[in-house]
Amino acid sequence: MSRIVYVNGTYLPEAEATVSVFDRGFLMADGVYEVTSVLDGKLIDFDGHAARLTRSLAELDMTPPMARDELLAVHRELVARNAITDGMIYLQITRGNPGDRSFTFPDPETTPCTVVMFTQSKPGLADDPAAKAGIRVISIPDQRWGRRDIKTVQLLYPSMGKMAALAAGVDDAWFVEDGKVTEGTSNNAYIVKNRKIITRELSSDILHGITRAAVLRFAAEAQMEVEERSFTIDEAKGADEAFITSASAFVTPVVEVDGAAVGDGKPGQVATRLREIYLEESRKAAI
Repeated sequence: MSRIVYVNGTYLPEAEATVSVFDRGFLMADGVYEVTSVLDGKLIDFDGHAARLTRSLAELDMTPPMARDELLAVHRELVARNAITDGMIYLQITRGNPGDRSFTFPDPETTPCTVVMFTQSKPGLADDPAAKAGIRVISIPDQRWGRRDIKTVQLLYPSMGKMAALAAGVDDAWFVEDGKVTEGTSNNAYIVKNRKIITRELSSDILHGITRAAVLRFAAEAQMEVEERSFTIDEAKGADEAFITSASAFVTPVVEVDGAAVGDGKPGQVATRLREIYLEESRKAAI
């Protein structure tokens, strides 16, 4: 069965879905996106993703093309039409097709946003073997633009980071700026020392992760100590544990940084417990 995607108000087989060559998302990377996970046919943390989407659009002076309830309805319809049990829904909104190429923004009154949504089926998403084995990361310089708090479609450098990790024979890369870890290529980064969870504070330097917010809330509720501050690669190498969070990885342990084992080189108790709590609570709250 052909996958059904959503483009500007219409549900279409993916082979029939098109976007103009003059769309600013294609020409200028002028757009934002969100990824919402689906577990057991329900949406995880939808309201958090919808709220961040609204913020990202506002930071780029774009008017939301859809209200929250309409957005939710399309997500649910895509889950149903594509029979998604576990997987993700990708949403991208660009500044649209002004009919020609120009650096200046088009008039939003005459150039509506382009809205695209599609699913990816990932059976057993919550049972990723990486959660039990842990992942290995390398560090690379953070050479992205300065507004990482906006979830834009400008993903070239993160893609280059993933390829650098692949070339090094590991799973992912952590970005480093001014000697401190900012985040992973597509995730937030954490270390654990003496059972204290340490992760970089929110700013324009990192993406304000929806999973990050939930995990830190659950950690506080479980009486775990959290410190929001920058940390170095050397601190990560000397940590008891490390882990990442994202909408699709949930909480995944990191067992090696730049060739050095973290702790005993195995997933730690804090990360393992946080993953259990996150999945349990998120499933309860899924819609």
